Amino acid sequence: MHFELLVEDVSGKKALDILVPKILGDGHTFDVHSYKGIGHIPKDLHKTKDPSKRILLNQLPRILRGYGREFAGYPSDYPVAVVVVCDLDDRCLKTFRDELLAVLDDCRPAPVTRFCIAIEEGEAWLLGDPAAIKIAYPKAKDAELNKMGSTWETLADAVHLGGAIVLKKNGYPAIGEAKFRWAEAIAPWMDVENNQSPSFVYFRDKLRGLAQGV
Repeated sequence: MHFELLVEDVSGKKALDILVPKILGDGHTFDVHSYKGIGHIPKDLHKTKDPSKRILLNQLPRILRGYGREFAGYPSDYPVAVVVVCDLDDRCLKTFRDELLAVLDDCRPAPVTRFCIAIEEGEAWLLGDPAAIKIAYPKAKDAELNKMGSTWETLADAVHLGGAIVLKKNGYPAIGEAKFRWAEAIAPWMDVENNQSPSFVYFRDKLRGLAQGV
């Protein structure tokens, strides 16, 4: 089976490039497409958006319609699926999922699609494997890793000199670079069978279900 995975930033792409083969094993192919932020689902799903502005949710109606038309011409023995991975942030999970499903429902034809929402952020998936973090960052602060937080700030306070406060002072580019380095360093050590993040487990099981035709 072939998977088209859409993520909101390059750190998410780096993590999935490493983790998806661990989840699926051999016999499947995939491409991970990163965007420059999550954005918002447009109120008018058919209003044309500038494709050069690579904001995930802003472009999602156009992207899914395009995949639907493209995949409709594929042979039945070549199954393809789209998996959209994005952060929940401060949204209501039920409302956000309903909005995503409405975008898919508007596609004619609709591609096989799954929405996997990281709660609260993609860093929650890394924090779901403290052992992997300790291998990548032996000096990571256990007190921070044991906290209930699931945000990039929690991970920053555990592994980054000066913590989240320093990164925030340096601005968004520094935060983005740090997130990429964390994904690059931690994901290779992650045990996909024993992750404590429920949203990672949901993502893993959705991928495997699609691969098995479920």
